[in-house]
Amino acid sequence: MKSRFQTLLEGGSTPLLADGAMGTLLHVQGVELDHCFDDLNLTEPARVADVHRQYIEAGAQLILTNTFGANRYKLSKHGLEGKLIEINHAAVELARRVVDASFKDVLVAGDVGPLGVRITPYGRVQLHEARAAFAEQIGALVEAGVDLIVIETMTDLYETVEAIHAAKSVGAQHAAPVPIVATMTFTRDDRTLLGDDPAKVARTLHTAGADVIGVNCSGGPAQLVRILRQMRQAAPDARFWVKPNAGWPEHVGGRVMYAAAPEYFRDFVLEFWKAGANVIGGCCGTTPEHIAAMRRTLDLQHAVTVESVPVLEILQNSDAPGAEPPSGLAQTLAAGKFVVAVEMDPPRGLSTHKLVAGASLLKEAGADVIDVADSPMARMRMSAWAVCDTVQHQVGIETTLHFPTRGRNLLRVQGDLLAAHALGIRNVFIVMGDPTSIGDYPEATDNYDLVPSGLIKLVKQGFNTGIDHSGASIGQPTSFFVGAALNLCSPEPETEIKNLRRKLKAGADFFLTQPIFDPETARAFLDRFAAVTGSPLDKPVLVGVLPLASIKHAHFLHNEVPGIVIPETTRQRMEKAGENGGREGVRLAIDLIEQVKPWMAGVYIMPQFHRYDLVAEIIEAVK
Repeated sequence: MKSRFQTLLEGGSTPLLADGAMGTLLHVQGVELDHCFDDLNLTEPARVADVHRQYIEAGAQLILTNTFGANRYKLSKHGLEGKLIEINHAAVELARRVVDASFKDVLVAGDVGPLGVRITPYGRVQLHEARAAFAEQIGALVEAGVDLIVIETMTDLYETVEAIHAAKSVGAQHAAPVPIVATMTFTRDDRTLLGDDPAKVARTLHTAGADVIGVNCSGGPAQLVRILRQMRQAAPDARFWVKPNAGWPEHVGGRVMYAAAPEYFRDFVLEFWKAGANVIGGCCGTTPEHIAAMRRTLDLQHAVTVESVPVLEILQNSDAPGAEPPSGLAQTLAAGKFVVAVEMDPPRGLSTHKLVAGASLLKEAGADVIDVADSPMARMRMSAWAVCDTVQHQVGIETTLHFPTRGRNLLRVQGDLLAAHALGIRNVFIVMGDPTSIGDYPEATDNYDLVPSGLIKLVKQGFNTGIDHSGASIGQPTSFFVGAALNLCSPEPETEIKNLRRKLKAGADFFLTQPIFDPETARAFLDRFAAVTGSPLDKPVLVGVLPLASIKHAHFLHNEVPGIVIPETTRQRMEKAGENGGREGVRLAIDLIEQVKPWMAGVYIMPQFHRYDLVAEIIEAVK
């Protein structure tokens, strides 16, 4: 049995007209932007009802419930997660009362927005957790009697697909499945925040099972006509929903303002219709006046000729050169040779003389690769890939670039990776990075779009296959050899094993560990991993070695640095050494390396206080 929504779509001679913005009108009425708009269904229902009434009077045939943020994650920020069911039920009942009072045949759509958290592979919320959260809200909306579900303003394609699956699973539990609309929002370059283009979005949402797909929010009508055409070209059999913003927002006098007037929307409604839109409405910045202007145009126009769908051209890169051979580090590890890597910090100023001198000393001693840290301890330093380029060209030794995700959005991540590859850097060590709050500029932002496992996946399954995050060609594959962090002495081994498995699944090639001082504990972790997974870790691990400089240094690390535990016997040796603590630290490091040599692929030495001379002694003793 077809739903009312499907019947109207199939039988109507003109597109359905949906409502406009809810939040814009509530904000104009004085509701602060940081207030929980969804809670108004309970605390100020008259405000919400008045918005619904205005859109129905303007000619909307479909209104969205005031539930855009009524999921457990967003509600928890206001301490309202316990009222999730009540808020969603109240929103539907409120919309229904307004519709009934209008004596018009208006559809009520359950509005479902993003969860407000990052999901895997770009965040910590797992797919099944996201699906459960969506199912919780959608279940409440369907139970309250909505005519359809609208999943809107989504930025993450993975999250959108989980929302669709959740809606389908909820619908399967009812006698008549509720229709599903899924729409995403795009940035100024016609891609989602995570880099997906309209064609990929359209194919993915249509394949996932949404009854209607489309675009909302984003920029103004001109951009969305362009995006609609691209989506329809990629999924010509789909039905489409379009709700543009009233242009790009501007902040004027403490308020968010939108430039596009109702007359502008009136002129574009026929463009949307010709481009293949089945449902048209407005998003942020639009008002009942915008909807009324579109209503008048649709009522005067009985029919238009919908544009034919152009043939989708598939671009091929048949002339693109193939991937390069593995890096020197990759080849050395593959050959089973014991690797010695040494970490160096970039200079705080312009001079690289000391850095080059230290790298030359380490190369002469037998180091295989120099690891260049990126803003360690969130301190301002020269860019790490500039240092890698300097060391590789002036010293002639391969480098590994430390590549923190913190402080980089998705655009910068990909641009920086391309820059590193262009400079000849082939080894990258992907890590979260230190928070800016502990460094030179605690007020600096340190937001990020990707967690380490997500960035590993982007490199290994994206760049190294010749495509970027959105699936667009980058001309030729990169040949990055990707490392990841590992804590062999974690106080929470179960969590560390879980993270390790996630990084392995993403495609990590090797691992660098935090400094260890107790080889037996490290070996026990690897045995535990093998027992949990049923097989030993099959990727090379370079064990972190941090030479101690003094007993004071040892006490500091043991007591104040999270994740580092120095055994009592080691501290006793350092205390006994007295003023010769540095020499004893060298002997301890050599002893530790000899112990791990039989079962580790190599070591990763972290010089303290730039004592590269002591590290050179260690390398010469163990090579």
